Amino acid sequence: MADAIVVKGVTARRLREEAGKLGLSLDEYLLELLTQNLDPRDRAKEYVNALYDLLAEAREELEKGNIRQAAEKTWGAAALAVKAYALWKDGKHLVSHKELWEYKSIIANELGSWVLDAWAHANSMHACFYEGWCTREDVEAALTRVGKLVEEVKQKIKGIV
Repeated sequence: MADAIVVKGVTARRLREEAGKLGLSLDEYLLELLTQNLDPRDRAKEYVNALYDLLAEAREELEKGNIRQAAEKTWGAAALAVKAYALWKDGKHLVSHKELWEYKSIIANELGSWVLDAWAHANSMHACFYEGWCTREDVEAALTRVGKLVEEVKQKIKGIV
């Protein structure tokens, strides 16, 4: 299991608010803050390292029966994979869902149309987090597809990881 830091009170509330404004999970928001001054390729490396933590956490949450948290961690891994690729390939820092949606098409053109399927599954997990309608099987299917996306992105970036 990943290391944990407990943040309470006003600081926790502010972190949640700021992350929410950007449509990010707390983990994603903190990673953004911690890597903002890095060179794009070093930032991409940090994102790739974080991908595996998110996937492991998604699997742990799924084992505990916490479907919504597993779904959100799966979405987070897919979003970070797209962000990492954009940083590595173009030095571009993606900050909005719109930019993620646009850039996933670039990745699909380079890696294959299966990326579109992985992205669609990841996005359904993001909606599931808020609406709570998906099943364990839905999360497992998304994890499989997002796991492939993570591996393929890592292979492309492997020269810097």
